[in-house]
Amino acid sequence: MLLEPTMNKLNAMKLTGMVEALEEQRRSPQTATWSFEDRLAMLVERQWLWKENRALKTRLRFAWLRQTACLEDIDFRHHRGLQRGVIDQLAAGDWLTYAQNCIITGPTGLGKSYLACALAQKACRDGHRTLYCYAPRLFRDLLAGQADGSYPLLLKKMSRVQLLVIDDWGMEKGSPAQYRDLLEILDERQGTGSTLITSQFEPECWHELIRDSTVADAILDRLIHNAHRIKLGGESIRKNRGMKKDSLPPSRQAE
Repeated sequence: MLLEPTMNKLNAMKLTGMVEALEEQRRSPQTATWSFEDRLAMLVERQWLWKENRALKTRLRFAWLRQTACLEDIDFRHHRGLQRGVIDQLAAGDWLTYAQNCIITGPTGLGKSYLACALAQKACRDGHRTLYCYAPRLFRDLLAGQADGSYPLLLKKMSRVQLLVIDDWGMEKGSPAQYRDLLEILDERQGTGSTLITSQFEPECWHELIRDSTVADAILDRLIHNAHRIKLGGESIRKNRGMKKDSLPPSRQAE
């Protein structure tokens, strides 16, 4: 059997993982002792892994996460009210399956954005289409979308992802029209996707941010009732790390 035509056909079918595995099998003398079934299983496994890895890269690229973060790297030693059991529950992914929400609140410097990106990265790893939005930029995008006619496409994009992350909610106040646009996005996502919000402000203060009781009630109604709540407190992690670094000798600070 000529190998080159087989390789060409595999490449034509975009079975890159199988091509790589077949090349490795050719170079390894151990594979001569394997059965046909074992060699075929290895080829199929490599193709499956290659496809899964490519799909994950695509989801991460689409998500456009603000930070490179993962749940396995979360530090639970810092006293900020973060419970491992809550993170383990969210890591299981049922909240995404049932289109539930998550709200992370607390003062600046406690890792709210990191937690959000870590949960979003886990969602990507689990096969969920995810989109990260920095809240001030989101409001600017909504305003620009209404001006240039791209708003329907933006609404469609946000309504179709399984997890929408809105980071630093309340950092900048939006206009009444922008809050109504946000309400429309949440309406489109109701029951079909999860929304994760981080904010320095507790939901009880959101009426003051939105300044329209009707719209505020509607936004809270669509977010709060089925939301997992994480309330962080304590001293800033960034501040503590900075103090520790400053206390090191000059030679250690440069490491």
